[in-house]
Amino acid sequence: MIQKLNLKIKGMHCASCAVNIENKLKNQKGINKINVNLISEKAYIEFDSKSINLDLIKKIINKLGYDTEEILEGLQNSKDIILENKLKKHLFLNIFWGIILVYLAMGDMFNWPIFNFIKSYNIFLQFILTSLIILFSFNIWKSGFKRLINLNPNMDSLIFIGTFTAYFYSLVNLFLSYFLNFKNYHFYFETAGLILIFISLGKYLEQKTKNKTSENIQKLIGLQSKEATVLRNNKEIKIPISDVLVGDIVVVRPGEKIPVDGIILEGQSAIDEKMISGESFPVDKKEKDIVIGGTINKSGFLKIKTTKVGKDTFLSQIIQMIEESLSSKPQIQMLVDKISFYFVPIVIIIAFISLIVWIILGKPLYFALTIFVSVLVIACPCALGLATPITIVMGNGLAASNGILIKNNKVLDLIDKINIFVFDKTGTLTYGEPEIIDVLSFQNDFNKNEILQIAASLEKKSNHPIAQAIVKKANNENIKILNVYNFKNLEGFGVKGILKQYKNFKNVDICLGKEDLIKKNNIDIPNDILLEIEKLKNQNKTIVILSFRDKVIGLISLADKLKACAKETVDLLHKINKKVFILTGDNKKIAESVAAQIGADNFFAEVLPQEKALQIKKIQEQNNFVAMIGDGINDSPALSQADLGIALGSGTDIAIEVGDIILVKNNLKDIAYSIYLSKYIMKKIRQNLCWAFLYNILGIPLAVGLFYPLTGWLLNPIFAGIAMVFSSISVVLNTLLMRNFEIKI
Repeated sequence: MIQKLNLKIKGMHCASCAVNIENKLKNQKGINKINVNLISEKAYIEFDSKSINLDLIKKIINKLGYDTEEILEGLQNSKDIILENKLKKHLFLNIFWGIILVYLAMGDMFNWPIFNFIKSYNIFLQFILTSLIILFSFNIWKSGFKRLINLNPNMDSLIFIGTFTAYFYSLVNLFLSYFLNFKNYHFYFETAGLILIFISLGKYLEQKTKNKTSENIQKLIGLQSKEATVLRNNKEIKIPISDVLVGDIVVVRPGEKIPVDGIILEGQSAIDEKMISGESFPVDKKEKDIVIGGTINKSGFLKIKTTKVGKDTFLSQIIQMIEESLSSKPQIQMLVDKISFYFVPIVIIIAFISLIVWIILGKPLYFALTIFVSVLVIACPCALGLATPITIVMGNGLAASNGILIKNNKVLDLIDKINIFVFDKTGTLTYGEPEIIDVLSFQNDFNKNEILQIAASLEKKSNHPIAQAIVKKANNENIKILNVYNFKNLEGFGVKGILKQYKNFKNVDICLGKEDLIKKNNIDIPNDILLEIEKLKNQNKTIVILSFRDKVIGLISLADKLKACAKETVDLLHKINKKVFILTGDNKKIAESVAAQIGADNFFAEVLPQEKALQIKKIQEQNNFVAMIGDGINDSPALSQADLGIALGSGTDIAIEVGDIILVKNNLKDIAYSIYLSKYIMKKIRQNLCWAFLYNILGIPLAVGLFYPLTGWLLNPIFAGIAMVFSSISVVLNTLLMRNFEIKI
């Protein structure tokens, strides 16, 4: 049985940590899929429970030196904030010790005033202060040492080797100078201490940035209600949200959060859906309308019948989709992961080779150790590991806050390659339900409202989509529904019945339907009406004819109306050199008409549901990359076949499941927004990687001492630490600028 699991992994500090875990689990029998996200510190795992279980997965990760924890919904953000505050406290304490340490270490150099008593014990005090800094940064040493022992070195391993070497070398010299009276000794206490301070600063900023970048996702989690007011035995009682059952009646007062997905049984209100859909204005809801858990009831008193609870609610599904999205990786991240995996061992080798070479060349041990520590510190791949995942988390958060769910980060790899966007018609380009366009009267005794009144009174007893459209129109116009009896639904033709009383008429036979129904009842259709019917049919409208007694008195035309944003969306896609095709099961005439209205480049009509995926494949075989946009069950094979599937949030569950992008607001213009945002995310990833690689490319040769023979330049380990932290800060600041991203479409 295939199971999906999100697991919190604590103790990861760079991209190589994530890769180590992935590589180890990939080789285990029963693991189908594993993606580890450094920023969210989570592993998304798909596994066969018959071959491997959760306890064994945890044990494998623990053996690598990482701690695991099952994610308790809604609690994770508070733990991340606690960790941030702890790192902040330790950082400030370390800075305090560090300032004193610098003063003692450099006081003689700058002739700063120091008491004679302190001068006598200067090195001892430096040892104590550095030891305090190590104590408050001990997690770095612990993590680095564990990875070395497990032969899986990471960023912390580099810091551990470098700072431990500097600290231990100074400690030995302290012993030799004070107890054995050795001369010409060197101390690196301040080097070890300050490097750890800068690393602590980097870790604090990373944690703070992780919390910031996941802010939009945490807001979604915060929308989930903790309790609900339900009706039990005709009494209102408050219960934990986990105790609410499907079918329960939930009471929601003005200003309260709607706790569950459900249908309004009683009341009407304006609902604030901004955090779910990105829609700025409240949406008016009435009886029989669907409401979403986590939205806010702004004005009216509501009684809601619960339809979904827990992980089945729309909000929970959104959160789950985002979590799964963050675990997927674009190709550029996979490349960086490979580099990071080999980078740390290579740096350790370079550092040891540098140490040995400079000693062979006759340089003193302290000189060679300076180079050794500098190489280890400046080469830490922290910024490299942050560059891609931190940008993706921020980008997905931006998308989610605008009602766009990026389910799979392969979108980032494909977005520039996609050259054809194929749209389903019904429910995607159109609203998917008939709407009244024209109401025509052919008798002076009946005006348009009266035609609509008679038609709606007859259709009230039918559940056909056309009937529902007519009744809806009458209700919107506040037209009274009359009493009809002896109702008959004539499948494929229309409906008929007897109107009990109308004006001066009693027990009137009425029919509403196709021409065949009217003719079947021996009612003549005049030529002028036939011409009007033909004219409307040429406009791709569906026609129903209304007869009263033995005369045609009017007709109603309906059409599946194009969405207002359809034409604008096509124009936006054309503007960025993308082609637009239509794929529909409707006849050629309708498809041609819709294509002309929106300016599509091509269309495929009368395509059966099972043939849609085949048609997408044919387009792909002509060296095209295809994005498919749809909403129905019949679109899901095509969504799956396409290089990129885009599903509307109002669509069926299966269409949403196979889509790579979900448009929660059902606004087609968000397709263009998704393209711009994806390109922007890739641009930021490249910028961040440039920053990360730049420091290593320039820093490692300088740290090794390649320029020393010619220029005398030698990198101090403290400045190496500053440079390493600054590379991370550059990546963090560049990513945080994404919060200002805005495209006006």
